[in-house]
Amino acid sequence: MALDAAGLHAAAARAYEWLARRQRADGSWAASYRNGRVEDAFTDANFCAYAATGIWHHFLATGDFDFLSRHWSTVEPAIECVLGLQRPGGEIWWARDARGQPWPGALVSSCSSIHKSLECAIAAAIRLGHPRPRWEQARRALRAALRGRPTAFEPKDRWAMDWYYPVLGGAIRGPDADARLAGRWGEFVVEGLGVRCVADRDWITVAESCELVLTLDALGRSREARTVFGWLRRLRVSTGLYWTGVTFPDGERWPLERPTWTSAAVLLAADALCGASPTAGLFKHPERAHGCHLLELTRGQGTPEHVPRRLPSLGGVREDVVDDEQAASA
Repeated sequence: MALDAAGLHAAAARAYEWLARRQRADGSWAASYRNGRVEDAFTDANFCAYAATGIWHHFLATGDFDFLSRHWSTVEPAIECVLGLQRPGGEIWWARDARGQPWPGALVSSCSSIHKSLECAIAAAIRLGHPRPRWEQARRALRAALRGRPTAFEPKDRWAMDWYYPVLGGAIRGPDADARLAGRWGEFVVEGLGVRCVADRDWITVAESCELVLTLDALGRSREARTVFGWLRRLRVSTGLYWTGVTFPDGERWPLERPTWTSAAVLLAADALCGASPTAGLFKHPERAHGCHLLELTRGQGTPEHVPRRLPSLGGVREDVVDDEQAASA
């Protein structure tokens, strides 16, 4: 997704082709691969569902209908695999072991992300003329569980993701979303630094901070989003990569790594804040895409014009998006 945000559409397409080749017969993928080999063979439901988010994101970025049509055969079995883990109460168990046996237990962060993935999968299905009303029912049930059945999920509220993911994934919006963020803002947000990964650890991380940026931006709180984004410039190195995080008050960078997924989170946050690309609104409106109502877009009542483009250089972004100092550092 970050490659597409940066305008590297051919490279992004190759990543999705890799996923298509690796997909297993039941629609899943192994939880992790290293050097082309399976490292963890179990199935993570969130990982599998998120392929739909990426494929829809690529379609928004490029307008490539043939790509979307070709990868329907990736999206459909992945979503069906995930929905096989949904419980009668709406929550979705988070994994299957290597033998295919479900691991009982649902996670707020996983289910919130799956909620977004179901939105994207439904959009792709309708756009391709393959409506899946059962997927819509599953998404509504999942949203109801996230909003009203907290005891259905494993207690992981020490982690920041459980705090903001229901908002980022679109399950909670409006005044309830603002109230949720306000309720634990002081626990997770360290003013001037970023977002704690875990509430009781003096460690902020770039990825979680960028995801909060996306969450705030999705609620229309763009000024706060820009402020949090600006705090991260001190963790950027001269090559453009970002450290994973920093401890405080000592200011030690930890761990000493600059992973690509951290920089990817920065790119997605920057894309949202710039607001000029076809993908900038992906997390803003659960029922909208690229400024068009989702049903108008996906039912073919005028596909938006897509002009493949690079993410605008942050050095040239409007002053109301990020200030000059933030732009230079991002």
